Amino acid sequence: MNTSSRTTGGAGCLLAALGAATAPLVWAPRAQLSIGGGFEGNARDLSVLYVDLPLIALGGALLPLLAWALTRRRTGRPWVAVLVAVAALALGIWGLMEWWTPRHGDPGHGSGI
Repeated sequence: MNTSSRTTGGAGCLLAALGAATAPLVWAPRAQLSIGGGFEGNARDLSVLYVDLPLIALGGALLPLLAWALTRRRTGRPWVAVLVAVAALALGIWGLMEWWTPRHGDPGHGSGI
C-alpha cells in the first residue's frame, strides 16, 4: 500500500468521523424537548435516544463517506472528493433539520388555554 492510498483512506475515515460527530450535535438542540419532557415531563419521548440518535449518527457517518468514495472513484482527485463529501454532509444535515421535527407540546392537553 503506497502513501497516497493511505492518505486518501485516512481522509475517508476522517470525513466519516466528522459526519458522525456533527450530525448529532446539530440534531441535539431539536431533540432537547423530547428528552427533557417540557412541563412536568408530559412531552417526554425517549425513543429519540434509542431510535433517532443512532440513525442520525449512522447517516452522518455514511453520507460523506459514500459521497467521498463515489467522487474519488469518478474523478481520481482527492481534494474534489473532500469538497463533495463536505457539501453532501452540509446538505444532508440541512435536509435532516428541514424534515425531522420532534413532537412539540403536550399531546394529552391540546393547545392549552
